[in-house]
Amino acid sequence: MILAIDIGNSSVVIGCADANTNQIIGRLAAHRYKTEDEYAVDLMRLLELHHIDPAALEGAIVASVVPPMSDTIREAVRRVTGKKPLLVGPGLKTGLHILIDNPGQLGSGLVVNAVAAIEKYPKPLIVIDMSTATVVSVIDRQGRYIGGTICPGIMISLDALASGTSQLPRIGLEAPETVVGPTTVDAIRSGAVYGNAAMLDGLIERIEEELGEKATVISTGKLSAHVVPHCEREIIHDENLLLRGLWLIWQKNH
Repeated sequence: MILAIDIGNSSVVIGCADANTNQIIGRLAAHRYKTEDEYAVDLMRLLELHHIDPAALEGAIVASVVPPMSDTIREAVRRVTGKKPLLVGPGLKTGLHILIDNPGQLGSGLVVNAVAAIEKYPKPLIVIDMSTATVVSVIDRQGRYIGGTICPGIMISLDALASGTSQLPRIGLEAPETVVGPTTVDAIRSGAVYGNAAMLDGLIERIEEELGEKATVISTGKLSAHVVPHCEREIIHDENLLLRGLWLIWQKNH
């Protein structure tokens, strides 16, 4: 079993993975000024909580979209496990054929998701990652990453709505009973949940038109569980997609 870590803009997802299982063991707030010692303590507590012996871990791998935090967390992992983690990026074997204009600009999390999706699901693929941003990745029938779309994340949109207006409150992501909200709060919730669901349905339809065929649609990310159940299109929710991808990439490099 290995330690698999995804450093995002809002949170650090920590999990364990092997050939048979992928398990998220915790989420930590992403703080750029947190020290190696602080993250090491957090990591040790998570492993203890789940009765995982750090010495029994075969290794570790990290994907990060926050470069200032990458070395800090890798050092924290080394202190706890005694093993130097791999970092998803240039020089690491992924097996993914990337066709975008500048492959180096593709976020490591998107690379990892694509690797896992290609291994597990029929192609072509549309992979939706709903976290700080909502990112839709498109993989063609040959297993090539051909591009995608990037939309403001749900929470970013809600924060902008509340901070940019005088009378609209901050809300949670519970779906209202009806699309037509009878109250201001319900109307905002409707826009956040049903509005994003409709956006995803529309993007999937347009992407498939460009592909010229139907695609397998996968969703992941901590916010997708709030929205995907309200989509009209069939979407497979895979919470552990990224952990699976990190395990596959770790294997390719050992």
